[in-house]
Amino acid sequence: MPSKRNEKFTDETITQHIHLVRGQKIMLDRDLAKLYDVIPTRLREQVKRNLKRFPKHFMFPLNQKEIKFMVSQNAIPSVQHLGGAIPLAFTEHGILMLANVLKTEKALKVSIRIIEIFVQMRALLSNSQEVLLTLERIGKRVDKHDEDFETVFGLFQKLLIQESNTRRIGFRRADEKE
Repeated sequence: MPSKRNEKFTDETITQHIHLVRGQKIMLDRDLAKLYDVIPTRLREQVKRNLKRFPKHFMFPLNQKEIKFMVSQNAIPSVQHLGGAIPLAFTEHGILMLANVLKTEKALKVSIRIIEIFVQMRALLSNSQEVLLTLERIGKRVDKHDEDFETVFGLFQKLLIQESNTRRIGFRRADEKE
């Protein structure tokens, strides 16, 4: 069922509908239909009419194992919610192509925003990986410093032991021990 005409979708709303399947960030056909303000069956019809525009790395149907996983993770409330249709998963490129196939102003605007969010997610992931690499380098340095400190403390302990074993030279008062 289409959403209300004036309903605005936030970045957070869109991000909640992005899932990781087969190592790719995807969105399901029913979620895209809601965002594009079209009926899910209409969206699937347009895809079927334009299958040449959707190679496997743009769009693919979920298999039974993936459907069960999505249901268990509450991406799909229940298998019955699918209405007998196997969900289609659209990658970033498939989402952009879908907007071109649907040819509505809203689909175009929402697709552009979705693509921008995908780009932001990639940038965050890249930054996260850089931070992890930097932390790993710092960790290696700290490990090396720990070894150096252990060596220095070991030498101090040897010096203290040697110093306590040496006999003091000079006069001592009667109340001092040797």
